Amino acid sequence: MKHPLHGCYCILKKPVVPEGFRVTTMTDKVTCVVAVIKKNPESWDGTITVAMTGASGIQYGLRLVECLLQANRQVYLLMSKPAQIVMGMDTDIPVPTRASDAQRQFSELYNAAPGQLLAFGQEEWTAPVASGSGVSDAMVVCPCTTGTLASLAAGLCTNLTERAADVVLKENRRLIVMPREMPFSVIHLENMLKLARMGAIIMPPNPAFYNRPTTLDEIIDFIVARVLDQLDVPQTLMPRWGIDQA
Repeated sequence: MKHPLHGCYCILKKPVVPEGFRVTTMTDKVTCVVAVIKKNPESWDGTITVAMTGASGIQYGLRLVECLLQANRQVYLLMSKPAQIVMGMDTDIPVPTRASDAQRQFSELYNAAPGQLLAFGQEEWTAPVASGSGVSDAMVVCPCTTGTLASLAAGLCTNLTERAADVVLKENRRLIVMPREMPFSVIHLENMLKLARMGAIIMPPNPAFYNRPTTLDEIIDFIVARVLDQLDVPQTLMPRWGIDQA
């Protein structure tokens, strides 16, 4: 029997499910067999970890996740509890309280393919990013609080974000840290210098205006474009100086 709404073929008894399909119960009596589209992880053009902490500016992180997914990158998403609080203050997006909720919500919001966006809790020590054998190609802490900045500079590993950054550094992968604070104290500057000497890239989200932005989205895109450049991810979010200008 063909389902009138979903267009799949439904049967009234327990079905034989062929490989590549799954069973979905639509009502108490009707069971639907629908195709499952799986994408081979090897088809991703790299894996990027994006960690969001409790500084204002979470829009940068969200837009970065969206652009990475559009660029066929797999994304490991880490969100601290303060980041969830700030997200509720800075945006109108419903705040996911659990990693599984965040994974489902942002996968749907940004049309991610199955398995393309994976979210992990701050105490989820079995996550791939907690080990050098599962390290991602790069990591971006966006936005980064000054507290997180200090923890990364000190090599603390009290949560998954700190451990993931520690792993990225020890495995000589790219770590981008985006401290969103002003003014910077001597402590902040010393921590940034310490991380830079370890090989991290320090990118405070400071927008330029030579591209004459007229909307907030264009200002956000300018910052995200610079991050994508550092990640070697092709982007067309902004004109390039001396190249794309008339």
